[in-house]
Amino acid sequence: MLVTTANDLPGLRITRTIGVVRGITVRSRNLVSDAIGGVQSMLGGRVGAYVKLAETARAEAYDHLLEQARAAGADAVIAMRYDANEIMPGITEVLCYGTAVKTEAA
Repeated sequence: MLVTTANDLPGLRITRTIGVVRGITVRSRNLVSDAIGGVQSMLGGRVGAYVKLAETARAEAYDHLLEQARAAGADAVIAMRYDANEIMPGITEVLCYGTAVKTEAA
């Protein structure tokens, strides 16, 4: 599955636009990551506990996007983006979305 943030795929021609596909996940912090993150934030610099949490949430949303695109019959996703919102303190929604398309060699 090809995925790009661009609106086209050089060398390929879009033959059919299937439509918007998305992957979503909702993640919460836990006591361990809060404790580690709190210590790391006091020391300054990169807060690895929260970086790992953010990367895990994005990867999960991306995987769900791919599942939805495959189920719709796509072979590529263009204009892929991420969005995140805090639903309540400590609970974040991560959305990955784009346009599912069918392609062929140009």
